Amino acid sequence: MTGRMDITDLLARHKADGFMIVGNVDNADFYYATNFFASDKYTYIQTSGPKEILVVSEMEKGRAKLESRIADIRMLQDYNYAEKLKQRGDSYQAYTDCIAEILQKEGIRKLGIPRDFPYHIAQSLKEGGFTIIDMESPFRKLRSIKREDEVEHIRYAQKACEKAMAAAIDLIHRSEMIDGKLLFRGFELTADDVRREIDLVLLDSGCEAVGTIVACGQQAANPHWEGEGPLKANEPIVIDIFPRSKKYRYFADMSRTVLKGEASPELQNMYDAVLAAQKEAIDMIKPGVLCSDIHNRVCDVLESHGFKTMRDGSKVGFIHSTGHGIGLEIHEAPFVGTQAISLEKGNVITIEPGLYYPDHGGIRIEDMLLVTEDGCENLTSLEKRFLI
Repeated sequence: MTGRMDITDLLARHKADGFMIVGNVDNADFYYATNFFASDKYTYIQTSGPKEILVVSEMEKGRAKLESRIADIRMLQDYNYAEKLKQRGDSYQAYTDCIAEILQKEGIRKLGIPRDFPYHIAQSLKEGGFTIIDMESPFRKLRSIKREDEVEHIRYAQKACEKAMAAAIDLIHRSEMIDGKLLFRGFELTADDVRREIDLVLLDSGCEAVGTIVACGQQAANPHWEGEGPLKANEPIVIDIFPRSKKYRYFADMSRTVLKGEASPELQNMYDAVLAAQKEAIDMIKPGVLCSDIHNRVCDVLESHGFKTMRDGSKVGFIHSTGHGIGLEIHEAPFVGTQAISLEKGNVITIEPGLYYPDHGGIRIEDMLLVTEDGCENLTSLEKRFLI
């Protein structure tokens, strides 16, 4: 990624001299702005000049010059960090003193910071005479419109995700049903067994996942319960995988619900309704369509099948939003829910309606869509088959 992340218009609206992020690779905005993979704390500054500055330690100087998209790279040592640390006896305050010196030399007195900015640094800068302006991160909006290279990174993660999902479903398919239990090679098949299979496939594909959901029966009625214990025949198993590429840092996301054995009429009706709602939602996707309209259409379809939704305040049935953006974070803008947000070309979103009833279990089906010029491209190709 090259080029400058120009946020000068936003700085002008806030009458700010600059914007600053303090973070590491776990801060999606920091990584997006710098393209620098760093586990330690570093600082990104954009001035109203405009100028972009990356502040790193001496140890990371060489790698930052090779990997970061920022041309102006400064070292803490350039601002006598060791001496400041000796004087202060506090690494946090010495770091802040270095940053304050940079801001002063760049003529920045009114500084914009994101809402998740470290409190200690903000407070120290305020005490040092800087005006701190709380700003919504300008990069969150930029991140919601994916560049071509970002879409390819998401495709990479999704390819691994589909391999892992196929392996998980195949493992359940190859199990034996004995007295309502699922046995594999003579032992009860558990949620952890399936997660282990998923993890192995993902690691082999250069991806990793945390929080993978393999929830069976009543466990599946809780949308984000990861699931535990033996898997059972004739009960729905919700599998939700959201891996991240270890190299590129972008996520993918998909869910499938499968059942080994025979589905009750209630479960089959739930599955059919969720599948129908998802199809109608996907058919609506194109630039200019409101996320709230998509969400309401999902509620319409599910209610027409006789199920309750969050729209009427129900605690069972469809009890979450329809989807979310995905990229450097698993949940990012735009959010497909009750807010009237217009879709734009380049958004990558999930569509994941679900139904959750403690007496029957849960059903969720999730695909990932790229909003195109006149519609959408489904980035998820794995089939949707309930009975396996």
